[in-house]
Amino acid sequence: MIQIFGVIGDPIGHSLSPEMHNAAYHALGLDCIYLPFHVRAERLRDAIEGAGALGIRGLNVTVPHKVAVMELVEPDLLARKIGAVNTIDFATLKGYNTDVAGITGSLESAGVDLRGKRVLLLGAGGAARAAAFASIEAGCKLVIANRTRSKGEKLADELGRGVNAIGLEDDEIGPAIAESDVLINATSVGMYPEIDKIPIRPELLHPDLVVFDLIYNPLETMLLSEAKKKGCKTISGVKMLVYQGAASFRIWLGIDPPVDVMETVVRERLIL
Repeated sequence: MIQIFGVIGDPIGHSLSPEMHNAAYHALGLDCIYLPFHVRAERLRDAIEGAGALGIRGLNVTVPHKVAVMELVEPDLLARKIGAVNTIDFATLKGYNTDVAGITGSLESAGVDLRGKRVLLLGAGGAARAAAFASIEAGCKLVIANRTRSKGEKLADELGRGVNAIGLEDDEIGPAIAESDVLINATSVGMYPEIDKIPIRPELLHPDLVVFDLIYNPLETMLLSEAKKKGCKTISGVKMLVYQGAASFRIWLGIDPPVDVMETVVRERLIL
C-alpha cells in the first residue's frame, strides 16, 4: 500500500519539499508520495489529528507551525531543547527537529566553522530556534534581532548563556552587524513571491561577513544578492532544505535517501 507523507504550512505553495521527496522515492523505487497541505493556525490541531486518523505516515512542519505543534506531539530530546518541531512520525506520534542538521550541514559544506564565531540571528521563530541552538552548541556569541523585540527577548531568555536580543532599528542592528562574523536570516523576508524585500539595509553589510539565508526560494534572495556585492561569503537555503529533508526521510523510512538527486531537483526547479 502506498505510504503518504507531506508538509504543512501557511503559506505552502512555495514549498519544493514535495518535488524533492518524490524524486527521492522515484529514484529508490519506493511506493510513497509526498504532498503539500495548506493548514491555517486555527486548524492545526484538526490537521494533526486528521492526518493520524487518515494513516498519513509522516509530516514536515513549516512556517508558522513549528512551535505550536509541540503541544500536539511528543517531542524528542533535541526538539524539546530547541523548542520547535519540523518533522512528525505518525508511527509513534513523535516530533523531531531536523533543521539543526540542515543548518550545520549547510555551513560545513560551505567550509564555515561556527566554533567561537560572533553570530547575528535575524528572527525568533521555529527556524531561528534551530539556528540559535546550533550557534550555542558551537560556542558562539549570539545576538538575536527581531522585528518584535519582545519575542526576541523571550527567546534569548529561554536560551540563556549570555544571548542578547535587539530590535531592527539601525542604531542597534548596525553595530551588531559590524561586530558579527556570521549573519543568519531565519525570517521569511525575501521569500517568494515577495522576492524584492530584504530584512536589513544592505549598506550595513561588510565584506568579512558570512551571510546565510535560510530561504531557498528564490535561489538567490535580495539579501544574498546585496551581500555578494559587498564581498561577503554567501550561503543559500538550498542545502538546508536538502539536509533537513534527508534527515526526515531517514526518520520515516530508516534508509538513506539519494541526497544528490534531491538537491538536483531543487536547483533545477529554482532556475526555471
